[in-house]
Amino acid sequence: MVRQTVTMSTDADRGRDAFDRLAWGRAYDQLSAAAQHEPLEVDDLERLAAAAYLTGRSAESSDIWADAHKECARIGDVARAARCAFWLAFALLNSGEIARGGGWVDRAQRLLDDRMLDCVEQGYLRYAAALRDVFSGDAEAAYRGFQQAAGIGERYLDAELTTLARIGEGRCLIYMGEIGAGLALLDEAMVAVGEAEISVIAIGDAYCTVIEGCREVFDIHRAREWTAALSRWCDTQPDLVLYSGQCLIHRAEILHLQGAWPDANDEIQRACARLSEPPGQLALGAANYLRGELHRLRGEFADAADAYRTANEFGRDPQPGLALLRLAQGRQDVAESAIRRTLQEADDPSTRARVLGAYVEILAAAGAASDAATAARELSDLAEKFDQPYLHALAAQTRGIVELLQDDPGAALVSLRSACTRWREIEAPHDEARTRVRIGLACRALGDRDGAEFELRAAGTAFARLGATPDLKWATSLSGEARRGMDDALTPRQVEVLRLIAKGQSNREVAQHLVISEKTVASHISHIFTKLGVSNRTAAAAYAFEHGLGAD
Repeated sequence: MVRQTVTMSTDADRGRDAFDRLAWGRAYDQLSAAAQHEPLEVDDLERLAAAAYLTGRSAESSDIWADAHKECARIGDVARAARCAFWLAFALLNSGEIARGGGWVDRAQRLLDDRMLDCVEQGYLRYAAALRDVFSGDAEAAYRGFQQAAGIGERYLDAELTTLARIGEGRCLIYMGEIGAGLALLDEAMVAVGEAEISVIAIGDAYCTVIEGCREVFDIHRAREWTAALSRWCDTQPDLVLYSGQCLIHRAEILHLQGAWPDANDEIQRACARLSEPPGQLALGAANYLRGELHRLRGEFADAADAYRTANEFGRDPQPGLALLRLAQGRQDVAESAIRRTLQEADDPSTRARVLGAYVEILAAAGAASDAATAARELSDLAEKFDQPYLHALAAQTRGIVELLQDDPGAALVSLRSACTRWREIEAPHDEARTRVRIGLACRALGDRDGAEFELRAAGTAFARLGATPDLKWATSLSGEARRGMDDALTPRQVEVLRLIAKGQSNREVAQHLVISEKTVASHISHIFTKLGVSNRTAAAAYAFEHGLGAD
């Protein structure tokens, strides 16, 4: 018995020491070992629950918080019981278990109400209730709740509660369309993270919540800044799983945009390794979606399809990446059906903005000028609403695509040059290069062959540097020298189809004109794209005009 008590005491002491040193894995192991000998005290139960949560053992953490709550209630420490219930609800709500999380909020609130306690825990439970409102889609009710929680936090001088609540307020302001005010509040709250005594769980949640808010409004600059800060914080805690895996994904997203694709891939691999134990973590969906994007852009289509499939298994919608993959594979009808369905289901401005760029590209490739133009106008409206450089660049790019499709190269050139400048300013080389290809097409349509060739070659150089094989093939095929004699490879029927495409006719119109099925038209177009080395109708039309196939 004495030996067991000594062992338990040694394990618990080592666990506490590891916890204080932010060695979460060691803390979890030692405190778990101590718990095998006799029940842990509440302080150590709270440490063990936090260590389990931070090392990715969310389900186990919830069980331990529940044990701590029951023990506090048993000994009559009602306020502390409510605090334990809060952290349990916090984890459940953030993992999407709204009913269970809400149940714990109500249970703890009833405890405090029965004792008529006026304590800071009232504010924590108000915060949790507001969090439930957020995930239930009621931003206005959540905003009021976060305001109340922040007020209680300030009254009790509780920096942790005040910081979390202010961040919640900022996110709600963004949801309600007050983007500038919301971002300012996020910045203000994050200043407190570095200045106050706040738990590691709260710090990690604050960073990730703020970064997600920046991403929702396409604020690339803020997302980069806070991701860098999160990275530095995570690097001080090698055992950290929960937030470090998400941090690696955020870093990979930024590297992907900046064109550092090998580095982005390395970060994704690290994220997947970090998130693999315990299995089933939802963040793996985001990691695999980004993996699919990198494979798609490099022309590794089979690997891209596998990655998108895995992302879907972990709850991440594989669109619009999967639709763009099908377009690159020449499966125009599949791509169009998928992107139309995806946009139809997108029910908030941020999600629609993320889909509209791909929607315009795919619809333009299908020759659906009217629908593409409508989508481009919506994206321009959203760019004005969010007022962020990334969306302004994307909106200008889609306008240019539509204007090329509508045979207005002069207007297209203005839009595309504006997009190119903005892409360069936010360091997005791949998007800039794709825009330069279309600038080349606009120059060619205006009779400026030298300008067209310069733009196409510059884009090709950028694609080669990035490793964007399909886009390199696209840009190279559009070069005047590379395309000489390629029209000899087309069959007479394919030449007829190409002429009609160049006139802006849709698949249905081509089918009616030639008295063939739309499926046959789609097959001809796929073969035309392959033979000409192009990936969309705009590029095919440019080839037709260059070779005199666009005239009546």
